Amino acid sequence: MAIMILPPDVVGKIAAGEVVERPASTAKELIENSLDAGATDIRVEIREGGRRLLRVIDNGCGIPHAEVELAVARHATSKLRTADDLQHITTLGFRGEALNSIAAVSQMTILTRSASEETGAQVRLEGGQIVARESHGAPPGTIITVENLFFNMPARLAFLRQPQTEGGHIAEMIARYAQAFPERRFSLLADGRLVFQSTGSGALTDVLVKVHGLDVAREMIPVGVFGENRPPVGVFGENRPPASLTPTVWGYIGLPSQHRANRNHITFFLNRRWIQDRTLTYAVLEAYHTFLPVGRYPLATLLIELEPSLVDVNVHPTKAEVRFRDPRAVYRAVQKAVHQALIEQAPLPSVTLPAPTPGWGQPDGWEERRQALLNAGQAPQQPELGLPRSALAPAPLPTPDEQGVAPWPAEPPTASDLPMLRVIGQAGATYIIAEGPDGLYLIDQHAAHERILYEKMTAEMQRHAVPSQALLEPITFTPLGHHAGLLAEYAAVLNDLGFILEPFGGHTYLVRSVPAIMHRADPHQATQEVLEGLAQEEDLVNDAREARLVRIICKRAAIKGGQTLSLIEMRELIRQLEACQSPRTCPHGRPTMIALSAVQLEKFFARR
Repeated sequence: MAIMILPPDVVGKIAAGEVVERPASTAKELIENSLDAGATDIRVEIREGGRRLLRVIDNGCGIPHAEVELAVARHATSKLRTADDLQHITTLGFRGEALNSIAAVSQMTILTRSASEETGAQVRLEGGQIVARESHGAPPGTIITVENLFFNMPARLAFLRQPQTEGGHIAEMIARYAQAFPERRFSLLADGRLVFQSTGSGALTDVLVKVHGLDVAREMIPVGVFGENRPPVGVFGENRPPASLTPTVWGYIGLPSQHRANRNHITFFLNRRWIQDRTLTYAVLEAYHTFLPVGRYPLATLLIELEPSLVDVNVHPTKAEVRFRDPRAVYRAVQKAVHQALIEQAPLPSVTLPAPTPGWGQPDGWEERRQALLNAGQAPQQPELGLPRSALAPAPLPTPDEQGVAPWPAEPPTASDLPMLRVIGQAGATYIIAEGPDGLYLIDQHAAHERILYEKMTAEMQRHAVPSQALLEPITFTPLGHHAGLLAEYAAVLNDLGFILEPFGGHTYLVRSVPAIMHRADPHQATQEVLEGLAQEEDLVNDAREARLVRIICKRAAIKGGQTLSLIEMRELIRQLEACQSPRTCPHGRPTMIALSAVQLEKFFARR
């Protein structure tokens, strides 16, 4: 095939593919232009998740009448003049590609008026080509309307998610900018309904209340100081601290009690620009070291001020990745600021030791009575235990369907799968010590219980009989960000798994029931963690998502490490693990046990 220069329309679509990924990235580029134009009030309107219509209205400086057509040309910008300016970027946008890329894959209308002019201009484009231009009355500022996004790129259009999910991504993106610019007022209307609105007061705490809710915002503590005569944390506008040669870190972090299931709630802004940086995320996690349970992550909104010449933001078309000239200095600044805030302000955790529960020891004659009942074909009744009885309830074998085929083999595993074990005790309130015919076994009680619950719930799903536990009083649950779209999209799947949720106006739901195995968990936190698990792997097909949901639920409901068990509870746990199909790993693939053979023990003690 001969080498040729690509036509302009093909070049435009290729460039648009790098900048415009989905409606949320379109809104991001337009909002950044509004912020750079000095807008103090930014209003976003969407229909069908931004696919049908996305409109951004601002009260910024506007575009002069004579420059409107030039503004949509590729590489046209008012923010750079020479290559040296790339070393001192102080604006959010600078590439001059956003408007041209968006116009290339949509039907765009620009209505704008500069404050120095009496009339504005309106330009309409379709597929990147100007189809109409006229003078038009308008207030100072700019209104950009994007309709039928990707109308000329059916392949890209087919990969967009449901409107609720796409709208949720837009809401999450606007919430980020509201945190970076609390002195600006942001509004989001979805299908004519007000979804989000910040106050524009300049106080970061006001935005955190809007984003995370009042209860969570109350549990967040300030990070960083500006000096003796500087304004308190969260004040912006004219009193905003200037960028310096050394990193300045400030913002708010959650108390250790406000932990989350993943890292998605750690947010960074560099000179007001939202960035993603794994190294900085690790710095926050290191600052919380020993403060959080294993596998849990903190809540944080951190703003970093740094001299623009010390950072390269011209790394990726989305401008979400940056490179620091001295990354170690930024890492240390983040870790030190967060750790210092925790040490100085986080309250010491209170530990309450549970009172001994009657019946925690093995009753006299219990084993003999258990064997007698088993020989008679009856299940022994357990005494009252420290754990809820349902936590270690035996998993019933599935019943055959109408064709006589069981969902999974009803035969118990053979001795080669897992030998019969005799419980000896517990180590570190986490590992069960058991003896087998060939040596010693250490069983991770959390991983083992996860496997038991997973196989039990999988069998119940195949029979379409997952039990749910009704709440005494329904609770209200409002998902944040694109979790709202996930909840609407997978409401039926969640219902099959025992979560009974009803719409309660807007994005709010009433949680009436939770899966029976989670009846002791906090319903609000349990629902939030399930949605966070879904969001981590959005590209999974429905069957894979159902399996992941089951794993998330079982992980949440399983016995935790550090939980003391009685001898009877440990025996029951081992008995149920022996009945599992895959007893040697948890649903996530971690081993449930390790074995030390008699030969290994003899070698350790030099007996052979």
